Amino acid sequence: MGAREPTEAASAPLALTMGDPAGIGLDITLAAWRARKTAALAPFVVLGDAAALSARAEALGIEVPVATVAGPAEALRAFETHLPVEPVPCPQPVVPGRPDARNAPAVVDAITRAVDAVRSGAARAVVTNPIAKNVLMDHGFPHPGHTEFLGALAEDRFGVKRARPVMLLASAELKVVPLTVHIPLKDVPQAITTQAIVATGKILGRSLTDDFGIATQRIAVTGLNTHAGEEGKLGSEDAAVISAAIAALRDVGLDATGPHPADTLFHAAARTTYDAVLAMYHDQALIPIKTLAFDTGVNVTIGLPFVRTSPDHGTAFAIAGTGRARAESLIEALKLADRMARRRAAAGSGPAR
Repeated sequence: MGAREPTEAASAPLALTMGDPAGIGLDITLAAWRARKTAALAPFVVLGDAAALSARAEALGIEVPVATVAGPAEALRAFETHLPVEPVPCPQPVVPGRPDARNAPAVVDAITRAVDAVRSGAARAVVTNPIAKNVLMDHGFPHPGHTEFLGALAEDRFGVKRARPVMLLASAELKVVPLTVHIPLKDVPQAITTQAIVATGKILGRSLTDDFGIATQRIAVTGLNTHAGEEGKLGSEDAAVISAAIAALRDVGLDATGPHPADTLFHAAARTTYDAVLAMYHDQALIPIKTLAFDTGVNVTIGLPFVRTSPDHGTAFAIAGTGRARAESLIEALKLADRMARRRAAAGSGPAR
């Protein structure tokens, strides 16, 4: 597939945010650090509440020495023997499974500080633990989710005009982008435009090369309606809007095909015919990848001037602090962030646009 191999990484850690501290983010962070050698993880520094991490380790009955550090550079020296934490203290006690909106400012501050660390060169990439959007919104958080907030930070911190962050879900089995994300299903048809599909397809195409080393850029585009509209009998969007976008993507050199009926696009044989799928809405994209790779899928935000990955799951409050949380998705997110940062550094590339 014409991959470009990453070069040796720069001497800066990854910046890992704590997410909602009442969720499993603390659990899987501790587990990831414990797996640092067997999983061959690049060093990372946690932006979060050091006391809460120590308390969660004690509750889980695992030994993880936590070291508070002044910044990412100090974290590199500590990582071998201690979990390095740049303190972002929570104002209220952290109780597993019981989110507290009064801790929302600390959750948001951890994300902002991680982005600032990358901007300054102190960190190479941002990896975020899961947040609870409703908890943050209860405290006045104005964004629908991580993706949109990171777009706002790209504009504010990096001076990117009209940042267009794109959610990409990645695993060994599948890479897929939802065109529309956190909106009601009834609003999806109006949000699907030729311009939006073309803009998102271009971002995806560049990311396939810059971030994943894939030169072929084969993008399968789903239809919106059942059977991709059945020649106009089941809806007009597929022929009138999506087909025009596919033609425009081909005109700029992308190997875009479709619109494909979504129900026949994700089986094993079909997945050999493309490098990524551009789907029309959230569940059309996320159901197949979470079925194929629930424990190992990674949420990636492309279209930004910095690398950001995240586990492809939520806060799982019900199992926080029980020892039942699995860290594979976070481990994969850390690995992918490392590879993406190396590739971007090697290519000297900025944001995928």
